[in-house]
Amino acid sequence: MDTLLNVIDVEATCWEGRPPAGAVNEIIEIGLTVVDLAAGARLAKHRILVRPRRSRVSEFCTRLTGLTQAEVDTGIEFPDACALLVKEHRADSRPWASWGDYDRNQFQRQCKATGTRYPFGSRHTNAKLVFTQANGLKRRPGMATALDIAGLPLDGRHHSGADDAWNIAALVLGLAATGDWPEGD
Repeated sequence: MDTLLNVIDVEATCWEGRPPAGAVNEIIEIGLTVVDLAAGARLAKHRILVRPRRSRVSEFCTRLTGLTQAEVDTGIEFPDACALLVKEHRADSRPWASWGDYDRNQFQRQCKATGTRYPFGSRHTNAKLVFTQANGLKRRPGMATALDIAGLPLDGRHHSGADDAWNIAALVLGLAATGDWPEGD
């Protein structure tokens, strides 16, 4: 049985207020951590930079994510990033998780808008919801707050897709260790 799970976190173009005319949120970084649920280990940390086509990285976005327009200009096209997820990370068949539904919804919106094949299979787990229920919380915490609640450090930079996926993976492994992670996911 495959006990591997892809933990995904994306960063997208963003603005302090309304987006400029014609601009839309586009994925600029895909962070992916491969987790072996049976072994209780994070196996690999990946970062895919994605070149936006309909928007630019704002100063606000750079302050938040650390990503610059020049850096994401070195990335690959969104359809190529989706194909890479399938080819190298078995995204179409391996279960995956993200912190909340934003990442899943952003991929669905962007795939539809660009005519790109959605790279993921149907086995998605909202790790934020599982964490909230497992800890009997009334409100769903952000990832950094969840790390505090779990007594785990925040490794790296918050709002870095690669670092956030790594941190979410630690939360997932904590849930799996206590039997709170859904079976088969």
